Amino acid sequence: MSDWDDQARNQLLLVLADKLLESSDEILAANAQDLARMDVSNPLYDRLLLNEARLKGIASDIRNVATLPTPLGKVLSDTHLDNGLHIRRVSVPFGVIGIIYEARPNVTSDAAALCLMAGSAVVLRGGKEAINSNMATAKIMREAIKKAGLPEDCIQLVEDTSRESSLALMKMNGYVD
Repeated sequence: MSDWDDQARNQLLLVLADKLLESSDEILAANAQDLARMDVSNPLYDRLLLNEARLKGIASDIRNVATLPTPLGKVLSDTHLDNGLHIRRVSVPFGVIGIIYEARPNVTSDAAALCLMAGSAVVLRGGKEAINSNMATAKIMREAIKKAGLPEDCIQLVEDTSRESSLALMKMNGYVD
């Protein structure tokens, strides 16, 4: 992904925003399953709730990420030593980024968009409250990425919401940043 130019990455993000809106019925149906398991008086309920307006906001957020300047290839320092050695520090992708979050289904698309913009892959591990919403969103994004010619596995969602899966992800030093 890091070898894609800025324009291609930005275009991919715009496609992802459109695909999420086009698939709003699927995402809202999955979200309804998540909401059905939670009491309306639970403070997490509103965080979990998706509707057309919130989906439009999610798509808008992804479009905003597409307008950001690329973080890749920036010269952070450039030094010429007396011995003739030229040392340059340039920003590059992290590699694989792991993100653990709870009952906020918008984080699935937000985190994926930011990681894609940075040329990195992402492993997402959301909470059990939003698992259906997260699975639907990740599926739609992965399909769009595959259609664009990138490996769909640059976005991964851990579907196991047990505490053990979070602990395992946190211990993947050397594999996940």
